[in-house]
Amino acid sequence: MKLTIPANPKCAAFTLAEVLAALLFLAIVIPTAVEALHVASLAGEVAVRKSAAARVADRILNESLVTTNWAGGTQSGTATEGILDFKWQLTSRNWPEESMQWLTAAVTFSAQGKDYSVTLSTLANTQTQPVTTLNP
Repeated sequence: MKLTIPANPKCAAFTLAEVLAALLFLAIVIPTAVEALHVASLAGEVAVRKSAAARVADRILNESLVTTNWAGGTQSGTATEGILDFKWQLTSRNWPEESMQWLTAAVTFSAQGKDYSVTLSTLANTQTQPVTTLNP
């Protein structure tokens, strides 16, 4: 294949206006693309940590229901899920029914310098009745 040089060399170059338009286009597109990647990265990180925080909140609620330690008032602590630490707080409030308590586990976490939280709630019966079994 043989390359040929055009007869008129002026036809083969870009004009100054075309170069400036291309640079303006790149000045707009590159920061926008970088910001879109940042937002996508943050959304992915928050989604992963939010699901882990929901597991921690579920575990806190289940453990407090089984051990019935929720009657002692507000409790708080730190739980570890993998390599991440989550701060949690367990609160109980009276439900309109006499024998029920509204338990709420709030778990907070940080992603890229911003704080986020997950809250799970359930009802608990304050009148725990022991299970009796009959042995013949």
